[in-house]
Amino acid sequence: MRFINKCLCFVAIFGAANAGGPTLVLLDNLAIKETHSIFFKTLQDGGYTLTFKLADDANLQLSKYGEYLYQHLIIFAPSVEEFGGLLSVGTITDFIDGGGNVLVAGSSQSGDALHELASECGFEIDEEDSAVIDHLNYDVSDNGYHTKIVADSVNLIDAPAIVGNKNVSPLLYQGTGLIADTENPLILRLLTASSSAYSYNPQTPIRDYPHAVGKNTLLIAALQARNNARVVFSGSLYFFSDEAFTSPIQKAQGKKTC
Repeated sequence: MRFINKCLCFVAIFGAANAGGPTLVLLDNLAIKETHSIFFKTLQDGGYTLTFKLADDANLQLSKYGEYLYQHLIIFAPSVEEFGGLLSVGTITDFIDGGGNVLVAGSSQSGDALHELASECGFEIDEEDSAVIDHLNYDVSDNGYHTKIVADSVNLIDAPAIVGNKNVSPLLYQGTGLIADTENPLILRLLTASSSAYSYNPQTPIRDYPHAVGKNTLLIAALQARNNARVVFSGSLYFFSDEAFTSPIQKAQGKKTC
């Protein structure tokens, strides 16, 4: 049930009229095809034709002879510093302006390319090495830094068309935090952190006020552009992994939840 809701955050936000179609998937490495296979298979079963390439491939291009080759772009390459071929932040924003839909998954090691793209789309990714930390809502499999958090489904956006029934199992999230202008009417706060969470480098003492605190910490957010194109940003590539989909969830300070 968890993976169905995660795919809805991608599929439903794009709208029924645009469901399926040619999709370029950019990866940090080809192993991500295997570690995130459930998510990709669900998309393929939904009519999305996926073309996998490395994010720094020298032959990358989104258009040819003035026509876009893809309807959707998925960027599962958090660490990319510069896209390969004819791809750049500028060409991706042009793709969005042309009606293309984009899904981006970052991490605590998000590179310059994702930071710049997020900024162009109205989001801000927390600085490198930061992670969402929640000392009250973390999984028993956490490594001791309380960064493998249990995101309660109550923190999903109240929009059944996007996330379905909110009364579902909690979600595992491990990654960095996002922030966005709360006054921007085009931004959808798909999944927020709990009130006890914050985004910071878990291996350093807190000397400054965290970049994002409590429910202002976005885990997944979306932009619906004025031309009806959609952009979805997640601070966690792990969120879409097979491990996150299939692992039992148990809060370290509570009973088993899933």
